[in-house]
Amino acid sequence: MGLALVHSRARAGVAAPAVQVEVHLSGGLPCTQIVGLPAAAVRESRDRVRAAILCAQFEYPQRRITINLAPADLPKDGGRFDLPIALGILAASGQIDRDALAGCEFLGELGLTGELRPVDGILPAVLAAARAGRRLVVPAASAAEAALAREAEAYAARTLLETCAGLSGQARLPSVGEASGEAAAETLRPAPAPPDLSAVRGQLQARRALEIVAAGGHHLLMSGPPGCGKTLLASCLPGLLPEASEAEALETAAVHSISGQGLDPSRWRQRPLRAPHHGASPVALAGGGSPPRPGEISLAHNGVLFLDELPEWSRAALEVLREPLESGRITISRAGRSAEFPARFQLVAALNPCPCGFAGDPSARCRCTPDMVARYWGRLSGPLLDRIDLHLSMARLPPAQLRADAPPAESSAGVRARVEAARARQEARGSGLNARLDATGLAACCRLADAEQALLEQAAERLQLTARSVHRVMRVARTIA
Repeated sequence: MGLALVHSRARAGVAAPAVQVEVHLSGGLPCTQIVGLPAAAVRESRDRVRAAILCAQFEYPQRRITINLAPADLPKDGGRFDLPIALGILAASGQIDRDALAGCEFLGELGLTGELRPVDGILPAVLAAARAGRRLVVPAASAAEAALAREAEAYAARTLLETCAGLSGQARLPSVGEASGEAAAETLRPAPAPPDLSAVRGQLQARRALEIVAAGGHHLLMSGPPGCGKTLLASCLPGLLPEASEAEALETAAVHSISGQGLDPSRWRQRPLRAPHHGASPVALAGGGSPPRPGEISLAHNGVLFLDELPEWSRAALEVLREPLESGRITISRAGRSAEFPARFQLVAALNPCPCGFAGDPSARCRCTPDMVARYWGRLSGPLLDRIDLHLSMARLPPAQLRADAPPAESSAGVRARVEAARARQEARGSGLNARLDATGLAACCRLADAEQALLEQAAERLQLTARSVHRVMRVARTIA
């Protein structure tokens, strides 16, 4: 009888819960059985592991093999458990030293030749292994992603045979930083910068609004005719935001790591800009599937989510935004399992003032009736609009302001310096960005004198503002101040 224990990690949202792979060899007819709530891809690992062990010139035990993935109530999916299952079989059969597995965790899918292939969610697993005080062995193809967790101790291997040689001391497994080498240095170069604000001609009020939004972390709704610069302004916003901190960059990278779309290390510390098409479904926006994967609002975490042609979005998709705009998180629940994803983003939305887009234009070419305009704006719910801090109306630029020889406007670098200074004052205050101030924070940071309080109450009564709108006014005023 042989018994071996190998540590690994599952995937549950942005978390990476620990999994113990227990392998037991006993007498009886030769067979391999996997228990512990495995998905189809995990059950199929029996054939992949058998072929990989034989190709690595090891012996596959002709005995009854029971593999338990504990805890038994945690769903397991994907090919991430191939490597720990193979090592458990080799250790239980005495072909490698089982003591060498202690203090280590393993992740990786095996090819039939014993080659290690990358899997999703490497970065959350590396961070979780570091918190548990264990080393992690990952496929060499995932070394660049694992190297982003600089405080973790992780190593890279190309094959099952190379992993066994490293465990036995016959060879040295390189760290993920060494394995990534010059290729990782190449990929970690900064990605192309976002458009510069100097490309925006005119629109001084819109530029000022964008600076306020960037400084306080507020949401923005822009309304204007086609071609007035709404999309260009939205694409400039990430260039006005300060570089993401190490913690923020790790949070964002962890979400992209489990998304199935892959993680681009070249965008390390660059705040994401997500601009999904208005035909996207509520699941694409919020996340979903089985197992649940993050949607666009989570992929925009610590960055910007730009929704163009806002009334053209389905009502169900837009209503998904209401809770994340307040809490910064979203929970995806499916039959049998649920997952929570971070969704702390800045929303920038754009729309036309009417169906044809030219309401209020000096050319007087709009032919939309008041009923048509009312139905157009009626596609947006009041509670959603109430959660957007700034509403901006833009006008079509006169041709004289679009001349190529016009003097350039202020660049993103100058505006970013003021934004960073404003954010530094907010962080030094200890209550976070103005857009995230709760009632207690508003009372502490936005004290009003009697005259100002009376003016605010008069405006709220005349404009029929909700309590949330009154708080939004105070938050934006604090940012402007």
